[in-house]
Amino acid sequence: MDRTRRAEIAVAECDTVVGYGRYVDAIADLTVGKKVIRGGMRREVERVREALRLAAAGRTVALVSSGDPGIYGMAGLAVELAREMNIEIPIDIVSGVTAASAAAAALGAPLMTDFAVVSLSDLLVPRQQILARLEALAHAGFVTVLYNPRGRARGAMLGKALAIFRRHLPDQTPVGIVADASDENQRVVLTDLGHVDESGVDMRTIVVIGNKDTLKIDRRMVTRRGYEVAT
Repeated sequence: MDRTRRAEIAVAECDTVVGYGRYVDAIADLTVGKKVIRGGMRREVERVREALRLAAAGRTVALVSSGDPGIYGMAGLAVELAREMNIEIPIDIVSGVTAASAAAAALGAPLMTDFAVVSLSDLLVPRQQILARLEALAHAGFVTVLYNPRGRARGAMLGKALAIFRRHLPDQTPVGIVADASDENQRVVLTDLGHVDESGVDMRTIVVIGNKDTLKIDRRMVTRRGYEVAT
């Protein structure tokens, strides 16, 4: 898993680590000798409240998110809850490597021009709102990165998303699928819009849908930025 140097320093300098179990496990080499508080899925509010209470009590706390804490992570919730709990402490938001960047690097260079990131999870956002956003992005011609593309409770969402883009783009449009981006078990598939195999896609997979300027070059997915290139 990719980590920024600043993030590593922040964890090294703390005395307490709070986070979802999988994410805490990923930085086990940095947490030796520290107080570690692990939590499960859908317990985000509880974890953040505990981290804030500990910080207010004088501990130096690292609240761990996957990728980047400001991109589908805990940063916003921490700021909101600090205000709601009337806790005035310094909150340092440390940037990381979001899955979109990691997946793009594994695929080649699909995000060389304007792009958008959309989560297909409807736990916090209604399905119809997600689909409306996808329709707008497909119509506008954005390269689109899909987070949380397929889970047990929403397997149909990926199919609906792909159907939207097929109405606006040809079947030959490149699509990249990256599972466990930057992990030792990383798997990369380069296909096209007409031949996406949804069966291998899960919650730890990132799907990158190209646009009219995206092409395959030597097993890489590249979106042309507009430079004049001699052929």
